Amino acid sequence: MLAVGWPGMASADAKGRKPPFRVLYSNDTTNTLSCVCSWHKKGEPFRAAQLAASVDEVAGTGVDAHLLQPGVGWIPWWKSKVYPAEEHYRWFTERTGLEADSFGKYMLAGGDMVKVFIERCRKTGQTPFISLRMNDGHHLENAGAKDRRAVWASKFYVEHPEYRLGPDPAKWEQHVLNWAIPEVRAHKFAFIRELCENYDFDGFEMDFMRHYSYFQLDKTTREQRCGIMTAFVRQVRELLDRTARDGRRRWLCARVPAYISAHDALGMDLPAMVEAGLDMINLSASYFTVQQTDLAAIRRSVPQAAVYLEMCHSIWNGRKPVGKGYDTFPFRRATPEQFYTAAHLAYARGADGVSAFNFVYYREHGGPGRGPFAEPPFHVFKHLGDRSWLAQQPQHYFLASGWGNPFAKPSVLPRKMKAGQTETFTLDLAPPAGGWQRGGRLRIQDEDSLGESRWTARLNGKELVATDDVSEPYPNPYPPMLGKPDEMRAWKVPPSLLKEGPNRFEFTMAEGKPVKLSFLDLAVA
Repeated sequence: MLAVGWPGMASADAKGRKPPFRVLYSNDTTNTLSCVCSWHKKGEPFRAAQLAASVDEVAGTGVDAHLLQPGVGWIPWWKSKVYPAEEHYRWFTERTGLEADSFGKYMLAGGDMVKVFIERCRKTGQTPFISLRMNDGHHLENAGAKDRRAVWASKFYVEHPEYRLGPDPAKWEQHVLNWAIPEVRAHKFAFIRELCENYDFDGFEMDFMRHYSYFQLDKTTREQRCGIMTAFVRQVRELLDRTARDGRRRWLCARVPAYISAHDALGMDLPAMVEAGLDMINLSASYFTVQQTDLAAIRRSVPQAAVYLEMCHSIWNGRKPVGKGYDTFPFRRATPEQFYTAAHLAYARGADGVSAFNFVYYREHGGPGRGPFAEPPFHVFKHLGDRSWLAQQPQHYFLASGWGNPFAKPSVLPRKMKAGQTETFTLDLAPPAGGWQRGGRLRIQDEDSLGESRWTARLNGKELVATDDVSEPYPNPYPPMLGKPDEMRAWKVPPSLLKEGPNRFEFTMAEGKPVKLSFLDLAVA
């Protein structure tokens, strides 16, 4: 039973009112094994205490809603009758000759990650949400192999290859399932139903970003795709209402692309989904922190819903892998100033709050070559919900090579450049309280040397004065992918040239060998 006045608690008559949350925090559960930290040494097996520790470490930081992703959405990490742990791991062992993984051994011993999570959230004053991945592609390329990674693929998935979007198991956009098939949706809904019926959480997120393929576009129309997805939202809304306890409203959230151009392929009609009962919209660029999004337009289309901008540990992934497997690229980590600037701009464009995804992956994880690592900057959460404080901070805007979704508008970077070529970029800027006073510095960067190339830059039609100072504008404790002097160029930015809203930046490569611009940033106060 909840105590009266529990954060996030809402009566049934909360329909039509926005959720009270400012800072959402996503916990993918797998970080409890993949990341090295004070409560998980390298190689240690999974224990419930690690999941509890992952909840405890953000208690009191400013996070007010904690979202657990119990695995990748194929194998229940809760007490399931739809697909019991005993059935899955027995089938896996019979098929491969391999024993259950660390998570599986915990489940076979009677474990229940969702129960542990909810109880820990209640104890630490965080509102518990469950976030379920609707069509995750992780490890499905190994589904038919006698490989330990095949443990992530369910019996339902393996036994129904006809449900897949395409025949190539190596391609993520093909090896996930086809949501035009009713049995696919029914299977996912059965998981959601038993979670809602058996656990007392306060909100549920449908994660449509893992993976962002759901339909065969040549065999479905936009109307068909949107009709299917909106009907699914309505079905989940009715389930949440039916299973709510003590007359409370359970919040319904969807994690969706931050770019409208990606919505069509996924069947995302956000106004219709809100009308069907969606309360919260979590705008994501997959696993990047981005600042330039379609948040303002989305905000205008769904004024009654709560809209959040998602942030992650990475702002830019290097193009050169340092190992095999997933996430083998070096990461350029987001800094506090970049988080604060992204949040300030989001609020200025109508956001109700922000969310964090993959936040703990500042820590050591995976194979060698991606360090040095660091502890996550949990301290930023105490400020990310404070609009007044954010409006008084120095700003650090950036553009980087980001999300490669084929359905989204093309990434503005990287951009190939040759002598005599001019390229234009637009940054939406929101002034701090009192306006820009001191101006700042604009930089461009390539992953390789810019050599002896010469450049000019213009801001809103005015030529800028170059400077030799290409240093980091703010203290940056994360060395990976920071530019070397020969990889960068910089210009001084007078405050009088900046304006609220879109600002036009033009770069001309006057002479030099062809290069590729991969990153630009603007530090200004």
